[in-house]
Amino acid sequence: MTGPEQHGAPKRIVLLASGSGSTLQALLDAAADPAYGVVIAAVGSDRPTAGAIDRARAAGVPTFVAPVGSDRDAWDVGLADRVDSYAPDLVVSAGFMRLAGPAFLARFAGRFLNSHPALLPSFPGMHGVRDALEYGVRLAGCTLFVVDGGVDTGPVIAQVGVPVLDDDDESTLHERIKDAERAMLVDTVGRMLREGYRVTGRKVTVP
Repeated sequence: MTGPEQHGAPKRIVLLASGSGSTLQALLDAAADPAYGVVIAAVGSDRPTAGAIDRARAAGVPTFVAPVGSDRDAWDVGLADRVDSYAPDLVVSAGFMRLAGPAFLARFAGRFLNSHPALLPSFPGMHGVRDALEYGVRLAGCTLFVVDGGVDTGPVIAQVGVPVLDDDDESTLHERIKDAERAMLVDTVGRMLREGYRVTGRKVTVP
């Protein structure tokens, strides 16, 4: 499976977020520079009060809200339709706290990315930083991966290690991981969109 290759026109990205949007802000800032070669086509959220929506509006980026209702299958199809209407080359979860369903994953197979605050496949799930600390690792970090039908199980695109300090608690370690995560996202997503990428089984190749 081959991703988008750059032929002059900037590539398009849709960002999904549920929270304050601090990770999303790094991509908004990068895309504000024409040299980055990426257009953020829209920012979507499942929460109308998400700070990420305010950040996008402040940057002049179109926004949409897709709240989850009682029918998850209908929500999944509706989310896919909303995202698809912006014709993205990539869709990136930047703190999106909802699991996409089969309709969404089928529509954006190989084009939906997420990041996780641990070095996968170690410590998947909601509490990666806490679990890594409790295990006693000396090196934590973050992972960018292609989303599949599992929980943090998709092919790994990039990873950055973050040393664990003796006096770290979950909060201090997570803040340093977030710093690494933002830099990883800006660099890797930009290269994927500008130069293309290839997914072969579990291997992702980015020039």
